[in-house]
Amino acid sequence: MVPEQPRVWLLLGSKMGDNRQICALAEALGWPCETRKLGFHGYELLTNLTLRVTLAGLDTRVSDTLLPPWPDLLITAGRRNEPVARWIKAQNGGRSKIVHLGRPWAALDVFDLIVTTPQYQLPSRPNVLCLDLPPHTVNAGRLRDAAQSWSSRLANLPAPRTAVLVGGDSGQYVLTPAKARRLGRLVNQRAQAQGGALMITDSARTPAAAWAAFMAEVTVPNHCYCWGAGASEENPYFAYLALADELVVTGESMSMLAEACATDKPVFIFDLGDDGGPDGEAAAVKAWWRYAHNWRWKPLSHHLATRLAPARMRRDVGNIQRALITSGRAAWLGDDVVAKAVTTASPDKTELGRAAERVRALFTQ
Repeated sequence: MVPEQPRVWLLLGSKMGDNRQICALAEALGWPCETRKLGFHGYELLTNLTLRVTLAGLDTRVSDTLLPPWPDLLITAGRRNEPVARWIKAQNGGRSKIVHLGRPWAALDVFDLIVTTPQYQLPSRPNVLCLDLPPHTVNAGRLRDAAQSWSSRLANLPAPRTAVLVGGDSGQYVLTPAKARRLGRLVNQRAQAQGGALMITDSARTPAAAWAAFMAEVTVPNHCYCWGAGASEENPYFAYLALADELVVTGESMSMLAEACATDKPVFIFDLGDDGGPDGEAAAVKAWWRYAHNWRWKPLSHHLATRLAPARMRRDVGNIQRALITSGRAAWLGDDVVAKAVTTASPDKTELGRAAERVRALFTQ
């Protein structure tokens, strides 16, 4: 018999975006939760694909111990966590419910609930819930607290303030130094034209060379948080969201786009594609294989999967980008640095509540 408040484990991996989505859903549920941090060996893909329900890819030296009492509910995301979640469920005699965020690699019916977004193009199933944007932890209270904590520390920055959220390599998108340099030039020119300042943060995925190229273009007043170098410094990410007048986000990160749109402020998307962006800066668009950076493992595997893998294994981030542009919740960042921002329409704040209700229903059906 499941208790009134189920025992919940959150399986956290190395991807900050996945972890934030997991924590957002857990926060919406309001149930007590325990975290289990997981790390993996470099060969985990082989063991995961061949054994499927296994801990063989788990690096126990950097992972939390997995011992009973086993959870009633597992919330997880990402391919690496799937075999671990299924192993835990097996240890519990199949009684643990698995809620997976994003797109699983295993068959869909393996999971009790899949909370996904349009980029993954999953088929309609009773156990699949498709949200417009990924779950996130941005809310009025968290923004208010961050603003109160940081307002005096950022008081010297002139308005309007633009928060610049710099991501990095993901799937088909590669943040090269040339793209980063262009992003830096565009946001710097925009701030200059407005007489304002920049509040800049990178991410764990930002390549060092790209970050250096970006920062070399910034001459306006700014406050900068470097994710790698600032490990001992308080992260001002939520303060940037709270105190910004507008936001610029690299378009490969669905989590950052969702969090930026949740502020109800103007949002600009910087296109990390290889065609020069929506303003057509590139002189000529080449086939993907003619760009040297696309021969790295991650972009190469993505391009091959797009052509060879089953439809359910493909991903099109452009689905979400285009929906945000069409709905007026975001605009492309282009060379017209004085262009008027598109005022965002208030997002549907009930989406995360819908996901939480679907999870609760797993224990009341």
